[in-house]
Amino acid sequence: MEVEKIDRINALAHKAKSVGLTEEEKKERELLRKEYIASVRMNLRAQLDNVDVQQEDGTIINLGEKYGIKKRH
Repeated sequence: MEVEKIDRINALAHKAKSVGLTEEEKKERELLRKEYIASVRMNLRAQLDNVDVQQEDGTIINLGEKYGIKKRH
């Protein structure tokens, strides 16, 4: 997500606390929040898909292959 959009989310949050938001600003804030949450989830999923876990028996399991997207070999 672009820095400008995050800055806009913060500006709307500050305005909401101080003077309140118009209906249009509330809708904009909601859309930006949804986009931000989707971005965070996508980034977290990408990180988790690249994590390897070593089991007690010494085998290594990739979380992305086990739970997420299947890597093509």
